[in-house]
Order: sequence, then structure tokens, then C-alpha cells
Amino acid sequence: MADKVAFELVSPERLLVSDRFDMVVIPGGDGDFGVLPGHAPLVSTVRPGVIDIHEGGRVAHRVFVDGGFAEVLPDRCTVLAERAVMVGDIDRADVEARVREAELDLRDAEADEARDSARARLATLNAMLEAARAS
Repeated sequence: MADKVAFELVSPERLLVSDRFDMVVIPGGDGDFGVLPGHAPLVSTVRPGVIDIHEGGRVAHRVFVDGGFAEVLPDRCTVLAERAVMVGDIDRADVEARVREAELDLRDAEADEARDSARARLATLNAMLEAARAS
């Protein structure tokens, strides 16, 4: 099937997706990039955001990833995600509560390391909340 790209999304907990699709759009470290069959080889970091999986001319699946790495070859794409969840499974109320906690942690942080950690967590949670609101 040269008209499809094999795509696997793996998190430390499990294999979330393993199938062939028309296209996959990944939130790369340097910007979003689409993967079609025949794509040039590429290795990229993945920033927190949504992977859109296209099938039949539409976005068939949306998965929020909390960073990771992507490897692209002409016939396949593999994403190793730190964490991943289907966008439809995101609990907005829970994420909103975690955003408030992260904001307090950032405000109360005294050391640079604690501030950096709170900023990173807050950025990821805000990206997750944005994904949930957009669905």
C-alpha cells in the first residue's frame, strides 16, 4: 500500500496507534509537519500538542502528546511519546484544576529549577487544555 503511511504511536504505558493512514500531522519541535507516503527520512523532537491522523480526507483521530521524538522514513512514521491521550478522553475540569495548581507552584517557586519545572508543566497543561477546548 504505497498510498498509505504506516504510523505507530508508542508511550511508556502502551502502543496507542498502529495502522496505515493517509497522512499524519505531528507537532514537531521546530513546527508542525505532515507525513505522507514517500516522506524524506527525518528525526525530530515532538513538542506538547496534538497529532492529527488523517484518513479518507478528514481528521480521523486526534491524540495529545506530552513531547517525545518522531522518526520518519519513506514508508513509516513512529512517535515515541512521553505521554499520550486521545483528545476526546481529556477531562477538561481535571486539566483546569491542574493548571491552577501549576500557576500557584510557579508563583511560589523560589529556585530557578522549581520555576523552570512549573513553567514547563504549565505550558504542557495549557496545550492540553487548548486541545480539549478545540475538540
